[in-house]
Amino acid sequence: MTKEFFIKNMVCDRCIKVVRNELTAEGMHVLEVFLGRVIIESEDEVLDKQKLNKVLDANGFSLIGSPDAVISEAVKIELITLLNKVPLNIGGKLSDLLSAKLNSDYSKISKIFSITEKITIEKYFIKLKIEKVKELIQSQEHNFTEISQLLDYNNMNYLSRQFKSETGMSLTEYKGLNEDFRNSLDQIVKNIPKMLTTRVLAIL
Repeated sequence: MTKEFFIKNMVCDRCIKVVRNELTAEGMHVLEVFLGRVIIESEDEVLDKQKLNKVLDANGFSLIGSPDAVISEAVKIELITLLNKVPLNIGGKLSDLLSAKLNSDYSKISKIFSITEKITIEKYFIKLKIEKVKELIQSQEHNFTEISQLLDYNNMNYLSRQFKSETGMSLTEYKGLNEDFRNSLDQIVKNIPKMLTTRVLAIL
């Protein structure tokens, strides 16, 4: 019997490899593994679910039970995937993209996400973009203006204001640290503004 399970916090390609390898090592017949979900051929659903929970728990993942949580996780995965490649290319409105990808009305998607995650989709996307800015700064391949263009900001000043609002630091101050202060994407909604400043002050 084919069974599909939805998984929380599975937000990178490395996660796919880890889940596939460890489920296979547990003797499970894995058919497909995607970001946020796995499909297995199951002869004993109870036993396989126990094995799945064991593997997920050991790697910081968890099964998703509610339909609303499935939708919220799908939104996260779509946005994270969107930012995996730069220049950012939404090709229109973010709301239209998500509506098409999830095959649902955006107002419904937005409401579910806000209730489930305690943050709006727009604010969550800003946080993701700021983490991408940090990554691009640390790569030292682009200046601030180029970074703002790669992430589709209207201008560098807008990026600067947003970056400081989210991190408590200017772009120049962050670059001068020469440290990796990126937040884990699976924990991003739990991080409060100014956390970066607090961490920096602690090491000064």
